[in-house]
Amino acid sequence: MALVGKHALVTGGGSGIGAAIAMALAEAGANVTICGRRREPLEATAARHNNIAAEIADVTNDESIAQLYARAQTVRGAFDIVVPNAGSARSAPAEKVTRELWMSTLNVNLTGAFLSVQPAIAGMRQRGWGRIIFIASTAGLKGYPYVAPYVAAKHGVVGLARALALEIAKDGITSNAVCPGYTETPLLNQAVARIVANTQRSEADVRAALAADNPDGRLIQPQEVADVVLRLCAEESASVTGQAIAVPGGEPW
Repeated sequence: MALVGKHALVTGGGSGIGAAIAMALAEAGANVTICGRRREPLEATAARHNNIAAEIADVTNDESIAQLYARAQTVRGAFDIVVPNAGSARSAPAEKVTRELWMSTLNVNLTGAFLSVQPAIAGMRQRGWGRIIFIASTAGLKGYPYVAPYVAAKHGVVGLARALALEIAKDGITSNAVCPGYTETPLLNQAVARIVANTQRSEADVRAALAADNPDGRLIQPQEVADVVLRLCAEESASVTGQAIAVPGGEPW
C-alpha cells in the first residue's frame, strides 16, 4: 500500500492498458480518477475497486480537462500522479492521410497528453513530489508503416516527457514515457479488424502475425505495462526521469 494518500489520474482508463494501470494504482493504495468519453467502460472499471472513481472528459478539450480537475480534486485532493494514456490509431498510406486524420491523431495522442498533465504541474511543484508517466508506444522509438500520424504523435510524447523532466527534476517530480509494443487491448482489436477487412485474411492469422512481430512470440499483456507504471511511482524510482522505457517483447528499434 505504498501509494496511500496519493491521488492519481489515468486518462483512457476504461479499458485495456488504462484499466490495468488504474487497478494497479488502486491496489497500491492510491485514490484513482479515470476519465474518458464513454461512460459504460469507465463505470465498469470503477466498479472493480472502491478506490477508483470515473469521470467523463475529453482530453483534447482544455475546458473539459479543467472541469475534470475541478470535480476530481474537490472531492479527492490534488493529483500527485498523472498517467496520460488516452490514445487512438487509424491506418492509411502516407499519401492518403487526410488533414482530419492527421490532426485528430495528434490531438488525442499528443495534445491530449499535454493538456492532461499541464494543470497538475504547479501543485506538484508546491508539494515537492509528483509522477508524470506518459503511455507512449514503441512507435515513439521507431517507425511503422501506414500509421505515420500515430508514429509522429508518439515520438512527440517521448519528447514531451523528456522536456518536462528537465523542467521539473529539481522539484521532486519525475516525467517518463512507457513504450509498449503490440499489446492485447481494444485498440489492437480495432487494428486487427481493419486489417481483416482490407486483406481478407483471417483474424487468427492477423493476430498471429502481430504477435510474431514481438520476438518473444506473444502479445504483451496490459498488466505488464501497469507493473512498470507502478514501479515508476515508487520512491525508489525518484532518479528515474526523462526516460523512454520500452516494454517491447524483445522488439528492436
